[in-house]
Amino acid sequence: MKFIRIERKTKVENRFTPKMGRLSTPVTYIRRMFLGIPIETLHKYRQTYYGEVKDCSECLLYR
Repeated sequence: MKFIRIERKTKVENRFTPKMGRLSTPVTYIRRMFLGIPIETLHKYRQTYYGEVKDCSECLLYR
């Protein structure tokens, strides 16, 4: 039985970029889990319309 594992989960979020404005995009989170409880987020990224993979620090959450 593994106590610590790595989990990848994708969900759709609203983001805001200065060039495109509001953008609904799938964001993938890679998290370290301990007994099913998330401890920390190792990496989060999104895939653009053209297939590029970008880090989520470039765009802000839409409010």
